[in-house]
Amino acid sequence: MGLSPRENYLRNASFEHPEYMPVGLHISNASWDQLRHDLEEVVARHPRLWPDFVPGKRDYDHFRFGPAHQVGEPFTDAWGCVWETPMNGIEGVVTRHPLASWEAWSNYRVPDPLETGDRGPVDWAWIRENLARSKAAGQLAAGGPPHGFHFMRLTYLRGFENLMIDMATEEPRLDELVEALYGHNKTIVEEYLDADVDMISLAEDLGSQNASIISPAMFRRYCKPVYERLIAPCRARGKQVYLHSDGYIMDLLDDLIVAGVTIINPQDLCNGIENLRRELKGRICISLDVDRQTTVPYGTPTEIRELVEEEVRTLGDPAGGLELVAGIYPPTPPENVEALASAFEAFQTYWFDGKQ
Repeated sequence: MGLSPRENYLRNASFEHPEYMPVGLHISNASWDQLRHDLEEVVARHPRLWPDFVPGKRDYDHFRFGPAHQVGEPFTDAWGCVWETPMNGIEGVVTRHPLASWEAWSNYRVPDPLETGDRGPVDWAWIRENLARSKAAGQLAAGGPPHGFHFMRLTYLRGFENLMIDMATEEPRLDELVEALYGHNKTIVEEYLDADVDMISLAEDLGSQNASIISPAMFRRYCKPVYERLIAPCRARGKQVYLHSDGYIMDLLDDLIVAGVTIINPQDLCNGIENLRRELKGRICISLDVDRQTTVPYGTPTEIRELVEEEVRTLGDPAGGLELVAGIYPPTPPENVEALASAFEAFQTYWFDGKQ
């Protein structure tokens, strides 16, 4: 009998010779809204990638995109941040920051993660039951704080320019805020560890197009110690730790690995495939985020297949250590979604079928 998806994923993450490369292709609600039934036809042809897809289930004309994703509906989250979006199905940006002035800090209260998530009530009993069901079904059990859990949360609360000034001037109240965020995220991580997850996921965006948003020195001052404190109990219990970041993060990779990350999710082209090979291959599991800026939305199907092949050949290995993930966003046409899905399926066993 073959390995379950959970067993295969964990073998791949640990370089223990999986049976195939894990892949995941995630379609944004914005693309569903744009492509609709044309996209349904593509997804229906790839049940291996989308085993739970039910054609005709979505009511496109009356679909609710949810908090911070609905045009014309500003949303205030549990932290007091106001979000707005210009496109249905795409997460918006914070347009009002509750701690834009430090005068608000003395009366500010961090939300209780045992009672509320960022955008609605949280039911930890249901979460634990759902994770147990996933494990029982042979699926990976994973969880962690919401996207933007630390550095990005600081920008949401203070505003980007204010935060940069705080870091440059070593504002003492920033240290208090950092500690408060750590306490909030620590509770969430503890809840998932108590649920015996396989993997803790930490996600935020630390890079711009060609540089990290903050310098390595600032990262080590305001982020890395928090990462280390959150990750240490995960590693002590033998859990995988997955770190996602959009943007260029080459200058932060060593710090992330030292902090205890075991699976890194970098974007491919802005970091450079060869750079990632040189710095990461064989050292840490790479969950490669396949291009969403140029080739996938604007390239030809042939170019998409060639990109996937190059990445698998360059970063893959029979021992494992490579998975591919991709997000589909406008204006990606349906034929390019088809090409990417087909390439993922074609190269999923490249290192494991003895044909390379």
